[in-house]
Amino acid sequence: MQTSSLAATFVALCGMIGLSTTASACSATTSCAVESGEYVITLPDDDNAMRPAVVFVHGFGGSGPGVFRNAGMVQSFTDRGYAVIAPTGLQRSGGNGGSWSFHPDRPQRRDEIAFLISVRDDAIARHGIDPDRIILSGFSIGGSMTAYLACAAPDAFTAYAPIGGNFWRPHPTTCAGPVRMLHTHGWTDGTVPLEGRVLRGADSREVGALIQGDVFHAMSIWRETNGCFQLKPDGYATDGPFLIRRWTNCAPDSALEFALFPGGHVIPEGWATLAMDWFEAGR
Repeated sequence: MQTSSLAATFVALCGMIGLSTTASACSATTSCAVESGEYVITLPDDDNAMRPAVVFVHGFGGSGPGVFRNAGMVQSFTDRGYAVIAPTGLQRSGGNGGSWSFHPDRPQRRDEIAFLISVRDDAIARHGIDPDRIILSGFSIGGSMTAYLACAAPDAFTAYAPIGGNFWRPHPTTCAGPVRMLHTHGWTDGTVPLEGRVLRGADSREVGALIQGDVFHAMSIWRETNGCFQLKPDGYATDGPFLIRRWTNCAPDSALEFALFPGGHVIPEGWATLAMDWFEAGR
């Protein structure tokens, strides 16, 4: 990973100009501003100067502050010593809430990868975040944003944990390098079905049709990206409601797991614990 050297340089520069790297006026209710957007953050109740964090990307029509309405998920993270960082997408044209220019083949309103990396760097500098222990996660379109960033800039975050969203059609043909990824999806998800669905256009042959991707195909892309030897999983597990498929015979320092749960388009109860256990196990 290359995040440590980048973060160390950033922190050193902050020290040279007198900017605090441990405190900031921004919080869960007051936004932290970066060059092309903003985020909110909540910290665990501890004195850890190098704490882990999850950067959580909201879904369609959401916002950074809206992430904190999922109090159970947020508390699960902070109780384990994680900071929770929630960036805000750009305001939707003609609609409420924000969204993300996540698809590389469609118009880009903002360089979202650069924005999320700037959020990472700012949080490291201002809030005592360990640059080597940051998970990028997101729900629905936020999960897709997570996947596309992981594909284009695999070293930007330590690990990736999308929920209910991954690649869209046309699926990427290649990604830049191996990643640590846990993808979680509801078995009966009708909003982002496992096989995907057509959102705009009468059928998949219509020019300009907007079509969700196939999650099973996304997992094949990640297997190839991670250099996994087998098509089939190397292991299986059941953890509460989660049925987990795991590929371990892959590139060094990579990880790939696929967790299904009996539900729809939601962040399932217990997901935060699942994600932290997976991350801390270093799979």
